[in-house]
Amino acid sequence: MEQGKDWNPDLYLKFRNERTQPSIDLIRKIDISFQPKSILDIGCGPGNSSQALLRRWPNAKLTGVDNSENMIEKAKKSYPDNTWIVADASKYTSSDKFDIVFSNAAIQWIPHHEILFKKLYNLINICGVLAISVPRFDEMPISKIIQRVASKAKWKEATTGCADAFTRYNYQFYYDLISADYQKVEFWQTDYIHVLESQFAIIEWTSSTGMKPYLDRLEDEDKLQFEDEVLSEIKFDYPVQKNGKVLFPFRRLFMVGYK
Repeated sequence: MEQGKDWNPDLYLKFRNERTQPSIDLIRKIDISFQPKSILDIGCGPGNSSQALLRRWPNAKLTGVDNSENMIEKAKKSYPDNTWIVADASKYTSSDKFDIVFSNAAIQWIPHHEILFKKLYNLINICGVLAISVPRFDEMPISKIIQRVASKAKWKEATTGCADAFTRYNYQFYYDLISADYQKVEFWQTDYIHVLESQFAIIEWTSSTGMKPYLDRLEDEDKLQFEDEVLSEIKFDYPVQKNGKVLFPFRRLFMVGYK
């Protein structure tokens, strides 16, 4: 994370329900035969996914890890009974192992997934579970629009390389990666169709996630212009419905591995 470019938890949580639903769906899918005593939430953000985990397993000890100081501070204030750690997930180590290692919409920010998944495997107890969801943001029109705007002459120099902030693999890659180490694996994709209040809500949504690397490179006045240019183009792919709402389809890949 670049200095001074930390995350904005309040902007992120503006869409709390929509962002948390994939965590809830992934948690429901976990078929574990015992009550887990310890859970690790990788890329826990402000703690919304962590609380979904604890609603299912309230007696578990939960540890949340995120490289954002702002996100961890928000999690500490909101949920002081859990353990919150500021750390780079790709470098995080622990003498303890966990019954569940969980991550919702975080590993796309972490490179070298072959190495990352080995690290996560080594953090899981025997008979434990790895459960991960990954946004397929690169398959969505908004991602292509952001990249198209960024490639314009006005923005190209400042935003070159921003797309490299994301690690993107297909589901075949992850299947090969997980099936080699886990006794049983489950994979699925879901298209969530979020009902938003306006087209600008898509800008608010992505400015705290997929558009963030681009905006971080720009001065404040340029950020607004960049957002305006993205907004002017999304109107073709995300039209206003008859009742004034805007539909925002969002694809996510889910994977569960049983050790």
